[in-house]
Amino acid sequence: MLKLIKTFISLLLLPAALWAQTEPTVIPLWTKGAPGFENRRNEPEQAKDYWVKNIHNPSLTVFVPPKDKENGAAVVVCPGGGHRLLVWTAEGIDPAKFLNSLGVTVFVLKYRLGRDTLSPYKIEVHARQDGLRAMRLVRSRAAEFGIDTNRIGIMGFSAGGEVVDMVTFGPNKGDAKAPDPIDRETAKPSFVIQIYPGPLDIPDVVPADAPPAFLLAANDDPCCSVPLMQLLQKYRDAKVPVEAHIFTQGKHGFNMGYRSKLKSINHWPQRLADWLEDNNILHN
Repeated sequence: MLKLIKTFISLLLLPAALWAQTEPTVIPLWTKGAPGFENRRNEPEQAKDYWVKNIHNPSLTVFVPPKDKENGAAVVVCPGGGHRLLVWTAEGIDPAKFLNSLGVTVFVLKYRLGRDTLSPYKIEVHARQDGLRAMRLVRSRAAEFGIDTNRIGIMGFSAGGEVVDMVTFGPNKGDAKAPDPIDRETAKPSFVIQIYPGPLDIPDVVPADAPPAFLLAANDDPCCSVPLMQLLQKYRDAKVPVEAHIFTQGKHGFNMGYRSKLKSINHWPQRLADWLEDNNILHN
């Protein structure tokens, strides 16, 4: 009878165990907390519905593709939210699952928010620092996750796109003399994906060695269609490979397009999949 009870309890616990095994891994950007703010790393985040905020211990959440699909490509995803919160579900988890379906390993970044309530952070200092550290951390652990270091990209939505610009077009070389080996790695992405990126930190000039870019927004976006077209022109001036999609309608914040009534917006992720395929990013 005792054996039967133990078996029954084991069966009850099994689904929970299996569920726990599928939970994504979370990797803090710094094991002891963000530089200068180590004493705040244990403060709990706030999360509700679709968003997360009150981020004091920036991190990467890892989404691994099925073994039979993984191809060695990786993307760091930077959700939007106006630097007040992160649109975690629709601009973090949803793009991660889509990219996983293409065989891409995804790291969703929780970066510090310069406009959160009573925030001690500055966008161009701390969000930038988190973006750079995220790229370096992924590169430093490439072997562990089966990643090709020549195919590590970065993707941003709205305010997350501003983080992408800061990482891509600002100083991003590694420091060969840094005491932390992670900081010796380059943070330069191999490719860039910008979905209605915000207006901050668009470079004056796109350098000739900039990574190829995929740009997408709606023409009626009151915030971010103009910045995207400015970035497109700078890419064209630099003669760096770029693909841009400007949809007639969609406004701002359509995420992965799943909730839109517009067919073009519903299907935009396929345009990204095509670009990744055509540029050999999905191939070993």
